[in-house]
Amino acid sequence: MNASPHSSPPPRWQRLPIAIGGGAREALAGLVNAVVYVGGLTGLLGSIGQRSARAMVNRGARIRLQTFSAQSFRFGVRSIPIVILVQVFIGIILALNLAPTLELYGQLEQTATVVAIAVFRELGPLITAILLSGFAGASIAAELGAMVEGEEIKALRAHALDPIRFLVVPRVISTAIMMIGLTALADVVGVFGGFLTGVYVLDIGPQTYIDLTAEAIGLADYLTGLSKSIVFGTIIATLACYEGLNVRGGAEGVGRATTTTVVKSIVMLIGADCIFTAVFYVLEW
Repeated sequence: MNASPHSSPPPRWQRLPIAIGGGAREALAGLVNAVVYVGGLTGLLGSIGQRSARAMVNRGARIRLQTFSAQSFRFGVRSIPIVILVQVFIGIILALNLAPTLELYGQLEQTATVVAIAVFRELGPLITAILLSGFAGASIAAELGAMVEGEEIKALRAHALDPIRFLVVPRVISTAIMMIGLTALADVVGVFGGFLTGVYVLDIGPQTYIDLTAEAIGLADYLTGLSKSIVFGTIIATLACYEGLNVRGGAEGVGRATTTTVVKSIVMLIGADCIFTAVFYVLEW
């Protein structure tokens, strides 16, 4: 029975065990919800992989090129201006912050080396993914959420059409592929921002800056950044689709799913980047 509003508070000696029990219950509920959420994401990712593999071997299950092109244009081509703008700023900020410390050791020219490595290995793919989580992730979640609330998903299933194949797979594949292109562009632009600062502000010779950048970047640096970009793009699109397909509560639910997608995407991207960095460090890449 529920306690009446006029019942006396528990004795002092019971308050600590009650607080501990309540906290433990909330922590356990949060853990269960996290496990269920990760399980749902994993299940959706498995379904995406299954449909993608089927599309490669079964002509009748292939993804329409028109759909793929449309999604790639929305999430990739339209993201180019903001990626270029932000990465130029990143290169400039890195160079200006590194210059005073490197100058103390008489290594001002090494600004080119540090900027190149930081952009290619970390900031290129990570910053691009964070931008895409707000640009593409929020859009995917809102679009699919509106379709759920408008019962368009139910209509697809009623006509024996698979929503995962027609709605989710093109978005995930196009986002992952466009992340590769955007990351390559971000790397070049970020280094160019450092070049502008190094040459016109720090008085480093243009040829010296280019030579040091070329010496600093190896094949491993290209591959680490591009491998991250594929995973980051998959994370963004899969999480956005999962949130969109599980929208509840009308327009408020759609807005909540959009916000949740961006926040969770950023957290998962940084966590994935941390795992990548630890693995590459152990492998000495």
